[in-house]
Amino acid sequence: MSPDEVRLALISGAELPQWLDGLARLRIEVFRDWPYLYDGSAEYEAGYLTTYAATPGAVIVGAFAGERLIGASTGLPMAGEPDNVTAPLRAAGYAVERLFYFGESVLEKAWRGRGIGVRFFAEREAWVRRLGGFEHTLFCAVERPADHPLRPPDHVPLDGFWQRRGYARIPGLSCEFVWKDVDQPAPTAKPMAYWIKAL
Repeated sequence: MSPDEVRLALISGAELPQWLDGLARLRIEVFRDWPYLYDGSAEYEAGYLTTYAATPGAVIVGAFAGERLIGASTGLPMAGEPDNVTAPLRAAGYAVERLFYFGESVLEKAWRGRGIGVRFFAEREAWVRRLGGFEHTLFCAVERPADHPLRPPDHVPLDGFWQRRGYARIPGLSCEFVWKDVDQPAPTAKPMAYWIKAL
């Protein structure tokens, strides 16, 4: 099946809550792999994803093969994110109210390498422009040590993909997210780099 046969749909407002379980399934499945190594649970997801339902302007770009959700990409105004994400940006002089945050882009393995990730970025950026009032889009990406024992030898970082979309890492600025890794007994904090693009 070609990328053209995958239907993308914008999900927002009152329609958004009904798709959170599908998004949670994809997050748990996709983020279990490197570099996130996320040992996810439905209980954690239920709490985390309520932010999207509660934040005006939030969006899910759903990717559908037929009627089945095979991928999703999310975003919401940065002001809806918690302090651990917004505080470093405020301290660095960014107007958080003018930033739009891109959350996850998760796609089942069988559908990767077909241009859907490019479409995820394009659809979210178009959504932000339609909303108006935002100067930048940005996202966070986990930073793992080069000698991490679970790093696959053939891993290719996504930096080049993000740069081709017009994003650049904010030098020297990061935040922390906490989750449980698949090889760890308890949740730990991970450094997350900010990547930003001017609209």
